[in-house]
Amino acid sequence: MSVVRTSDAELVRLRDELSVREIAIVSQVAELRLMSGRQIARVHFADEAHGSAEAASRACRRSLERLAWNRLLIRLERRIGGVRAGSGSFVYALGPVGQRLIGLDGPRRRFREPSASFVDHTLAVSELVVELILADRAGRVELLEAQAEPACWRSYSDMSGRKLLRPDLFVALGIGEYELRHFIEMDRGTEHLPAVLRKCRAYDAYYRSGREQARHEVFPRVLWIAPNERRCHQIATAIGRDGRLNGSLFAATTTDGAVEYLAGGER
Repeated sequence: MSVVRTSDAELVRLRDELSVREIAIVSQVAELRLMSGRQIARVHFADEAHGSAEAASRACRRSLERLAWNRLLIRLERRIGGVRAGSGSFVYALGPVGQRLIGLDGPRRRFREPSASFVDHTLAVSELVVELILADRAGRVELLEAQAEPACWRSYSDMSGRKLLRPDLFVALGIGEYELRHFIEMDRGTEHLPAVLRKCRAYDAYYRSGREQARHEVFPRVLWIAPNERRCHQIATAIGRDGRLNGSLFAATTTDGAVEYLAGGER
């Protein structure tokens, strides 16, 4: 079954009908690549702004249904927590009309359902960004910048030629008088430790290139975020035992402790 293309005139009409919040939702999903309905609700539909949790949930549900119906967002077949988890369990990606709406360049390819591992990893990155946004609103941190892939990627050169470093996320936080900068590696416990160390060596090579320091004067700390304490210890131990790495560049923490670490509560 073919899909009727939205005309330019219809796109202008649709843009005029959307609320500022709905356009912000589309833009954020585009930046993070995937967000769950629950994550979108936490950022854009605060209970206190709607009088109650039920009213906020209804408003979120209406907006997401509208955005999906108009193909601004695509609702994945895979759900988080199953059908019984409710509408918040839906996962959303940028739709073809959404790509046109926010003016993204590049080819508009046919959407393919991503793998379970990709969804899990990408939603984990999105969850950290959501938690940092909420921490900013609560006054715990000042979220100065959050760059997801591919905006956070860095190019550099070494003896073997041009290289591309691909962090999962870059964040800059204001903590009092200080600005703390981090490259984030979201570990889900599925990579063998040699693969983790290879990624660390790429960061080490980028550090030695001096390119980041020339642009921003400092080099961000690389934070590995692991799903549990055991995995966190394994990563930290492997990095510490690798004599070729500058160990001061790296740190490891758990998913539950990530915001506290980034806020400067653990060093």
